[in-house]
Amino acid sequence: MTVDTQMQQAIAQIQSAAASMKTFAGQTQDQQAKKTFENLAMTLDSAAGELKQRQQYIQGQEPQYRQGG
Repeated sequence: MTVDTQMQQAIAQIQSAAASMKTFAGQTQDQQAKKTFENLAMTLDSAAGELKQRQQYIQGQEPQYRQGG
């Protein structure tokens, strides 16, 4: 498994977790829990964005780590 593939999987997992937090926020009546879920979703979205940037850097600097590279 390439580094690029591992990064793609990590990003997908983080995006999935963020989506779950957004779902939980939409389903709860507890305002404190809603705020917690929303904050977690924002944190996870930010982490996914940072990993995407890192993935782009890796692809540009180290093309041997790309799939088929």
